[in-house]
Order: sequence, then structure tokens, then C-alpha cells
Amino acid sequence: MLRKERTSSYQQFIDEDEDEDEGNGQSPDFLDDATDDLEHDELDDLNNLDEPNEFIKPNEQHKPNGSVTQEEDIRTSGLSMRFSKTCLKNVFTVVLIFIYLLLTAVAAFLAYQTISDFFQKLHNPVMSVTYDEVDSFPPPGIVVFPGRAQLLSCRHHNHDYIPPLVDPGKPQESDCEILNVTYIGPFKNETEKKAMVVRGPSDVKNKELIFMQFSHNETEEDFSAISYMLFANFSDLKNSANKSKFMRQCERNHSIRSFSGGFRTWVKMSLVKTSGRNTQAVEFREESAVVKFNDKRPQSERTNQLFFAVFEWRDPFVQEIRLIVTANAWNSVAILCGVFMALFKAANFAKLAIQWIIKMRKRHLRNKLRELNQMT
Repeated sequence: MLRKERTSSYQQFIDEDEDEDEGNGQSPDFLDDATDDLEHDELDDLNNLDEPNEFIKPNEQHKPNGSVTQEEDIRTSGLSMRFSKTCLKNVFTVVLIFIYLLLTAVAAFLAYQTISDFFQKLHNPVMSVTYDEVDSFPPPGIVVFPGRAQLLSCRHHNHDYIPPLVDPGKPQESDCEILNVTYIGPFKNETEKKAMVVRGPSDVKNKELIFMQFSHNETEEDFSAISYMLFANFSDLKNSANKSKFMRQCERNHSIRSFSGGFRTWVKMSLVKTSGRNTQAVEFREESAVVKFNDKRPQSERTNQLFFAVFEWRDPFVQEIRLIVTANAWNSVAILCGVFMALFKAANFAKLAIQWIIKMRKRHLRNKLRELNQMT
């Protein structure tokens, strides 16, 4: 009689447990393996309580004390086994949650590092330098601002050879192409400037050079120097419809240098092309060597200071500098997609694991309450 009452009472608590699970509105597919194992364990315990105890002999069935003791041992062993499985699953779930949290932190750091590297590479392009060998350059424009100085001669020579000077300080024959341009300076003073533009050397294979000689009365100024400027192509000025505007633009974009009187200034030019994302610039790099002029003129003729300038290409190579952006947007997008997918899966797993722990905790409390009711 006692066994039947306990069986009906245990069945009633199971029915209440199932009603509570249905009332919670949770999906029956929620962590199927864990819940199925627990339900199978409960059903096994219930079947063990409903079936007659095969270990009790027929002559001992009339002994109530021995029957109750045997049933309590079976029930205690089943409950302890179920509790050990539940506890093991809870520990395993907690460990998995910590692992997924660690992976989430690593994924977040990887996303931050990927975005930072992308913007750093985007704002700091890599410089690629190449050298192209040529036989000749486009003739540059050599802009000389003589002021009150007088051009005595301008000649082309080859193979780094300049013949000895004949009658220095006196006008001589010239074979240079020269354009005289008058324009207003591009800066605030807006002074009128007179420029003498000389067609520069082009045959770098034969080491073509231009040798110019100027004369200037040094008694009128404290310092004696003649300024000059270089630009990329003499033909640009020659074909320009507005030469004054062209010269103002050149002076705004190029630097002005000078060579001193009483010396021979040898200027060696090199061409550098810089290509950016949307712009392209041409720059002249210059190396100059200065040699003192030994003036052998009579003392009466030395009142005029002599200026000597030589312009030549340094080597037959054009240096091209390209700014390359190494940041690849597609690689960054692919990495970020993988990172956010990992974050989403980790968050989903953590949510399901927490819900499963809460459900197992409630089930464990109900089992404890059921045991207390059975004992009373």
C-alpha cells in the first residue's frame, strides 16, 4: 500500500514538472541531448518504482521494513547518478562559456587591429622607386634673371669638355636658343621681372652641356650673384600662348637658386617624377660644384665681375617614385566578416547555455522538493 501511494505521488510531481515546462514556453528542441538524457533517467527511475522488486523474495514481501529499505536504496542510487550527470554537464557548459568568451575577446581584438592597420596603410602609402635609362631628355628650360648683368656667350659642348677661354670678359658667339620674357612676380611685391630662358641640354648619351658667361659691374652692389631657375620642358614655354602667366606659375612652383661671380658653377641635373593617387609632379634635383676663376685680365679690365655657369645632366636615368597604397579593402572586409560571425555564434551559444543552466537548476530544485515530499 505504501509503495502504491509513493508511486502515485511521484507520478503527480512528474506531471506537474511537465506542466511547468510547457508553461515556460521554451522550445522542445532546446539542447535536446541534455534534456533527453535527463527525461530518460527520470522515466527509468519511475519504472523502477512501478515494477515489483525482483530482489525481494516472496516470503519477504510481507515484511514492510525490508521492502521500504530496498526501495530507498534504489531511489537514492538513481538520484545520485542523475545528479552526477547533471553536475558534470553544468561544469562542462561553464567551461565552454569561458572558452567562447576568450575567443570573443580575441576576435574583438583582431577586428580592432585589422581596422587600425587598414587606416594606417591608407594614410601612409609605400614609396616605390624605379630607374629608367634614357638616351635623351626633353630639353629643360633654364631661366636666368641677369638683372644688369650682360650675357657674353652661351654655347653647347659635348663629352664634358669646355675649351679654354679666349678673351674672357668680351662678347663672343652663341649657339643657344633663348627667349626673353617679362612678367609680374607671383608674390606680394608684384615687381616686374625680366627673365632670359635658355633651351637646356638634351643629349645625355653624349654628355651634352651648356656653358654660359656673364659680365656684371660689381661696384654697384654689395653682393654679386645671378639667380636662375629650372623647369621641365622648354617646349612648354615656347608653345604657350601666355608666356607671362606660364612664368608666374613656374616661379610659384619651383625654387630659385644662384651662382656667384668669380667662380665657375657646374650644375648637374637629375629628373625625378613622383606619381601619387591623382597627381603627378616633376622635380629637378641639382648637384653643384664651384671652382674659382683665375682672372688673367689686365688690372684695368677687372672692374667687371665675370660669372660662369655650366648645366649638364648627371646621368641617363629618370627616377620615378610611385606612392602605392598597400591597404586592401577586400581582405579587411573578409576578416571582419569572419570576426563578426564568430562573435554572433559565441553570443548565441552563450545565450543558449545560460538558458540551459537555468532550466537544469530549476529541474534540480524540483527534484529536491520531490524527495522532501516523498520523505514526509
